[in-house]
Amino acid sequence: MSNLAIGILSFPVLLGLIFVRVPIGLSMFVTGFCGYWIIDGSSRIPLAQLKNAAYSTFASEALAVVPMFLLMGYFATIGGMSSALFKAAAAFVGHRKGGVGIAAVASCAGFGAICGSSLATAATMGRVALPELKRFGYDGGISTALLAAGGTLGILIPPSVVLVIYAILAEQNIAKLFLAAFAPGILAAIGYMIVISIYVRLYPNRAGTAERINWPDRFRLLLGVWPVLVVFLAVVGGIYGGVFTPTEGAAVGALGTGLIALANRGLNFRTLLESFTSTARSTAMIFFIVFGAAFYNGFLARTRVPQALSEWVLGLGLAPVMVLVLILLIYLALGCVMDSLSMILLTVPIFFPMMMALDFGMSQEHVAIWFGILVLIVVETGLITPPVGMNLFIINAMDRATPMTSTYKAVSFFVLSDMVRVAILVAFPAITLFLIP
Repeated sequence: MSNLAIGILSFPVLLGLIFVRVPIGLSMFVTGFCGYWIIDGSSRIPLAQLKNAAYSTFASEALAVVPMFLLMGYFATIGGMSSALFKAAAAFVGHRKGGVGIAAVASCAGFGAICGSSLATAATMGRVALPELKRFGYDGGISTALLAAGGTLGILIPPSVVLVIYAILAEQNIAKLFLAAFAPGILAAIGYMIVISIYVRLYPNRAGTAERINWPDRFRLLLGVWPVLVVFLAVVGGIYGGVFTPTEGAAVGALGTGLIALANRGLNFRTLLESFTSTARSTAMIFFIVFGAAFYNGFLARTRVPQALSEWVLGLGLAPVMVLVLILLIYLALGCVMDSLSMILLTVPIFFPMMMALDFGMSQEHVAIWFGILVLIVVETGLITPPVGMNLFIINAMDRATPMTSTYKAVSFFVLSDMVRVAILVAFPAITLFLIP
């Protein structure tokens, strides 16, 4: 059997391990290790590879961004920033039809600006907003669906952990990718708000409204979100202004949110220890997936599967946009069974060279950035796509009274919004790239 055939057969083996609930990082590592063993006929080569793989994978300074952004999110939670965001947004739009739901999405977008994780954004804002949505008469299905969708803004609106991983894999500038994600992130939030407005008009008995709040109280609540704005401007502004690197910016953001949490009396020895422990656990999980993917992708490179796939697709003679659409459809299908980070790590080394070989009428850097944002959006859609949408399970677990089927039905409106957004960004790349020099 040829090396190429072994590489191709490794895909069903990998998916089989994932389906039987073997952790994804371990699945990729085992598949890659066994693949090396089969090709070389000995365990010496994969064991020798193992000696260097850990260091070569984690020696990148850019990966230090991951724990810093996660810690920033934990500090923001215990500092009460998530609650302040929701209260401020609800004060301005809560009295309108669908306003409390729109406020929940707006607060998810705001929290996403200081937290680079979708799952953390969904879990945090779910704890804050879900009881309020239920209190104002929102049906369980739309409540859980809009919070699951809003949580995806955590990896689209900078800073984003997944975007950092893509930047490392594709060897692109992290700051430029963050800049390119702004317009699509705002477009996502607006799209979700439009969906809520349409939904509450189609099903008026499934959502209520809050009482109108007077203007002095609105401004008082708005002043409560100044820490979020300060942290966001310090981190993102400092990175774009050249004051510090993305890694240093993440550290500044973690320190800033920690000081704010301390000033708000949310940070004490117990919560500090919990934040460090939670960050360490999340980072370990992410890094093990990164390690497993690096080992498996090394095996794929040995079998020349990425090169063979690229040559096959280019030989079909399809228009570049059609190739892009096919790749995005594959991501959408994978999103039904895999988490976002695993998809990025597994597929970017395969699809990225293919995209670089196509002519889209723009520079290679612009193609890389545009493709990265499109992939991020489709991966984000996978987080709310049944049957294995991670955000759906996180939010639904907070509301055991709501059947998962109700969440699935309501979230279909948000998935449709994502599809429309992807089509717009594919048709008009300038929306993504207009801020990139």
